[in-house]
Amino acid sequence: MATTLLLILAAVTLVSAVSFVGVLALYFKKIDEILIYLTSFAAGGLLGAAFLDLLPEAASAPHSNIFFFTLIGILSFFLIELYFHWHHHHHVQNNNKIKHTHAVGYLNLIGDGLHNFIDGAIIAASFLASVPLGIVTTLAVIAHEIPQEFGDFGILLYSGFPKAKALLFNFLTALTAVAGAIVAYFASSTIENLTYVLIPFAAGSFIYIATADIMPEIHKHKSKGILESIGQITALFAGVAIIWLAGKVFA
Repeated sequence: MATTLLLILAAVTLVSAVSFVGVLALYFKKIDEILIYLTSFAAGGLLGAAFLDLLPEAASAPHSNIFFFTLIGILSFFLIELYFHWHHHHHVQNNNKIKHTHAVGYLNLIGDGLHNFIDGAIIAASFLASVPLGIVTTLAVIAHEIPQEFGDFGILLYSGFPKAKALLFNFLTALTAVAGAIVAYFASSTIENLTYVLIPFAAGSFIYIATADIMPEIHKHKSKGILESIGQITALFAGVAIIWLAGKVFA
């Protein structure tokens, strides 16, 4: 069992590191001109992950109530966003110099952290079933994670996070996969039931962030012309397509 635990920890560490390295490449480039495309890509990636990855996974449970927990995810993130808006308004009244950071950045960190926690749990459960299955699952998670992390980094920048802070927070959310793996390993008898609650909840959070926050921000953006509008639409559909393609290749 100790060898299995080492394999699990190596796999989730690799997933976190690959995601970090991918986003690090963006950090050293001037990405202001492509930020709106990254944001559009993120919306597509979140919707693709919710409808093409998480919800189908939750539907495979024999007695799951995916619609209920998806709804709970949506409503929970609505309430969390209300708190962030109240917190911001309260502090601005007391200090006009405070810089506004969009609540969607914090919401995305919570949703992404939960998603990575679930990924870690799934990787651990796969290795506990068999090493080959664990390896395939790790590759599938990496294929999903890299494009999603690009989009998440873009959301944090668009929300007002400085580059260094966005990079650090993005990496910290990636590390929640390690926590998920450890919890799954030591609670292997009950983790399956837990993931079938967390997976639709995470899907609900992604749906809320994409439709209630990111898409309205895209609509508010003043396009510089038809080519930029086409680019935004293409980026959004590319986010969906890459999640779908990764699911097909590593199914």
